[in-house]
Amino acid sequence: MFHARKLVLAHFGVAFIAFLGALALGAWQMYIRSPLATWVNNPEHYYRSVTAHGTVMAYVLPTLVAMGFGYAISELALKRPLIGVRWAWAGFWLVIAGTVLAAVTMALGKASVLYTFYPPMIGSPFYYFGVVLVVVGSWVWVALMAVNLHAWRKEHPGETVPLAMFGNVTGAYLWAWTSLGAALEVLVLILPASLGLTDTINAGLARVFFSWTLHAIVYFWLMPAYIAFYTIVPRAIGGRLYSDTMGRVAFVLFLVFSMPIGIHHLFADPQVGSGFKFVHAAMTAMVSVPTLLTVFTIVASVEIAGRLRGGQGLFGWVKALPWDNPWMLAVTFSFVMLGFGGAGGIINMSYQLNETVHNTQWVTGHFHLIFAGAIVLMYFMVAYDLWPQLTGCAPLSATLIKWQVWTWFVGMMVLSMPWHLVGLLGMPRRMAYYDYTHPDIQPQAWTVTVSALGGFVLLASGILLVYILATAHKRRAGVVQPYGFSRTTHPTTHTPALLNRFGLWVAMMIGLTLVNYGYPIFQLAVLKEAWVPIIPIGSR
Repeated sequence: MFHARKLVLAHFGVAFIAFLGALALGAWQMYIRSPLATWVNNPEHYYRSVTAHGTVMAYVLPTLVAMGFGYAISELALKRPLIGVRWAWAGFWLVIAGTVLAAVTMALGKASVLYTFYPPMIGSPFYYFGVVLVVVGSWVWVALMAVNLHAWRKEHPGETVPLAMFGNVTGAYLWAWTSLGAALEVLVLILPASLGLTDTINAGLARVFFSWTLHAIVYFWLMPAYIAFYTIVPRAIGGRLYSDTMGRVAFVLFLVFSMPIGIHHLFADPQVGSGFKFVHAAMTAMVSVPTLLTVFTIVASVEIAGRLRGGQGLFGWVKALPWDNPWMLAVTFSFVMLGFGGAGGIINMSYQLNETVHNTQWVTGHFHLIFAGAIVLMYFMVAYDLWPQLTGCAPLSATLIKWQVWTWFVGMMVLSMPWHLVGLLGMPRRMAYYDYTHPDIQPQAWTVTVSALGGFVLLASGILLVYILATAHKRRAGVVQPYGFSRTTHPTTHTPALLNRFGLWVAMMIGLTLVNYGYPIFQLAVLKEAWVPIIPIGSR
């Protein structure tokens, strides 16, 4: 019996309702910036919308999905009732309270500071209180994942932790550490300024603290997607997981390499020395290792599925794959977008090449392909996969799911590819409007129109997602089949302790973070010239 199903359902339900609202804001932003519309009468409305869109997509959606999926994994993989359900509900309501508080503040125009906060711009303290509540609610989930794993270990001494739970706890520990950077920024620097206790802020230090969170948060976003790659995709397409060990290696490498790299977002910031910028650039390249391991392992797992279906020869297995299966489409499209987005990321991480695309639409295209494309698509598939367990419905319509997957992929490619082109031409991001009568900008006008059309395709896809989930209860299942994760091709008889525990990897994560961030933080903390006057945004 799925004891925590209402808890998981609440997390997914709120996540996708908030997601749909943010998606509508994104489509509106693209429309009013395009030649299809006249200039927005008040540019602040655009930045208000960007702040709301980014806050929901970066904090609310992935946090609720990770929490809900994590609670489901804890019960389904460990095969025991979730410990601390009341605490889990408390964490959920903290996230909801924080979301509502931040949303109201943004809607009133008192916090149009973008989801990255951008000091010295300072908004209403209620916006920051809202974000803090979301983070604190997520920390309840982190604690519960550790508690449930500890309880399972006591009951199963010496046994291998199921891969799904191993990845789940990896994501929890990663989030606990990476969210600390933004928490320090808000509590130590931003809130005192927002509350009127000071009229200056150390903008350089604030941005370094946020960079602690800024890039590692991407790997918190992707952990549910990677768990799905390893533990659901092979089963869903009728295959086997090529290697359980490879999955564990990829998960722990994300712990080690995803943290000490965030300063590559600050290449243009003069407050940080070039030496540490280079170190972070070099460390950023290492994050490609667990991703490449994952691509290899999942492609090998997909090949196994094709050969089990009769595929022969060097490429015969590709034709034999179940292309009518929504999961097969989803993982293919996810990898295509991950490939394009990852290639763009290599440019972003380069100390030299970054100068070409810094703060241009290229950056927007890159992270939309990685997060909104490759990662969010797998969020949809996880929800579809769990929905019969959560609601008792019959299996969802494969035809509707395929339509939703196709429209999401097409919409995301149409949206983001023009951004890469105009980014190379120097088009800045986060602009409320462009003057298309200017001779240097007019030739690029068509790209903004194309991206706007892609945004509306994505909105239609998001509406279809919510429709599929909301109407699923109309088709009740007589018996809901027991839920299972992927089986490996070669079951491991013994998992090395280093790949069944977290102590060494967490220590390396903390140690590398302190080494790569310690000196820049100390240097900026004592640099008097780093303090600048705050810029109030809205009526505080």
